Formats: sequence, structure tokens, C-alpha cells
Amino acid sequence: MLLAIDVGNTNTVFAVYRDEELCGQWRAATDPLRTADEYAVWLNQLFKESNLSLRYIKSSILSTVVPQCQYAVVDMCERYCSCTPINVGDENVNLGINIHVDRPWEVGADRLVNAVGAHKTYDKAAIIIDFGTATTFDVVGTDGSYEGGVIAPGVNLSLEALHQDAAQLPRVAIRKPNRVIARETVTAMEAGVYWGYLGLIEGIVSRMQEEYNIPTMVIATGGLASLFSNGTSIINTVDLDLTIRGLLEIYKLNSDQN
Repeated sequence: MLLAIDVGNTNTVFAVYRDEELCGQWRAATDPLRTADEYAVWLNQLFKESNLSLRYIKSSILSTVVPQCQYAVVDMCERYCSCTPINVGDENVNLGINIHVDRPWEVGADRLVNAVGAHKTYDKAAIIIDFGTATTFDVVGTDGSYEGGVIAPGVNLSLEALHQDAAQLPRVAIRKPNRVIARETVTAMEAGVYWGYLGLIEGIVSRMQEEYNIPTMVIATGGLASLFSNGTSIINTVDLDLTIRGLLEIYKLNSDQN
């Protein structure tokens, strides 16, 4: 069985595959102070609900944009699963796609994994919107090549900055208001974030499609993908398993079994 791990700035996702079958998926807050033993205890408790155990894991693959977490995750895999993860950030890992940017080493591992997942699943040119700590927009060519993208502040990051730096503005949740024109402060903030962010999404995607000049489908992923896809027709599909599926494909490319 394969343990696929995606360490993001806000959340870390663990998924277990038996061949092509996804047996389970779990999410935890990313914490650079968490130890290998803490990961193991937490995962084993969750695995029990799906009749799984860390001792069943025979191989693993890791994608991380938080270097401080890498040691503990690798240590957990080596000590509790007796396997060293394939690390998407390593130079010798074959992604199966070309990276057409000036500094390929600067592209986040998660963005490249998403490109692999999108090419394998949809096999057409695409724009991927990933709603994370940052919101990223990435272009994938018809042959799966990574063509570049955009990084914007994430929705939660924008809301938190508004609350922190404006003394009279409260902390609010993200939701879709019924109206754009609000009549009190909280609704005004909700409308500004939601409808303003939709404008950002539609504007960036439209400009990307015009500049790239090749028909593209638009894929949304990440925790807030469903919320924003309900407000615009520019998003064609929501795929919350895109990153994990990309990790599976990269593992298959690099494992000794193939």
C-alpha cells in the first residue's frame, strides 16, 4: 500500500492507495513542531476506522512546500512504515512533464503535482486554480507541460490582514452573500471578499486564456473551490483529489515496480 503525503502551508493531507484504489484520506493542520511519533499516533488512530495500519504501508511519496516539516514526515515513514518517501522536490524524481519557466526550481512542488494530476485525468490544456494559503493559477499545456502561472494572496490571508490592520473591522467567515451592496459592516466585508475574489478569479483566468490563446478547461481545487465555483461559470470542474492523484502518478513513474 502507498502513503501519499501533501504538506501545504496550512494543511497536510495523507492518503492511502491500494494500487489505483483510494482507501482513505485525512487532513491535519500543518505544524512544523509536530514530531514523527505524533504523526504516527494520529495516523494509526484514524487508520483504525478504515481497518488500516501504518504497518501495511510498503511505500510512500511526499510533496511539501514547508521544508521545516520534511524531516519529521520522512522520519515517520522510515521508522513506522520502513520506507523512505519519494520526494517530489528531489532532482532525480521524474515528473513526466516539461517545465517551461525561467527558474524551474522555484516552482512549488504542489503546483507541479497538480499539473501532473490534471494531465493524467483530463488530457487537455487546463488552468488550475488552487485555493490554499495562497491562491495559485497554473497553466498546463496539451502535452502536460507546466507553462507558468500566477500567485495571489489566499482568501483567508486577505480576510485576516483586513481584520488585523483595520481596528474597527471584526473577523468574519467566508460565505456567499446574497447581495453585493451591503447595509452593515459584517455583510459588507463578506461581500467585498467573496465578490471581489470572484472578480479576481474571472479577471486572471480570462487574461490567461487570452494570452495563452489555446482553449483551456478550468479546474478548481483546494478547500474553498466549491464555494467559489458556485458563483461563476468560468470554472468548469471542481477536483478536490487532484493533488493526491498527481502524487500517485508520480509514484508510478518513479517506483521500482514499473
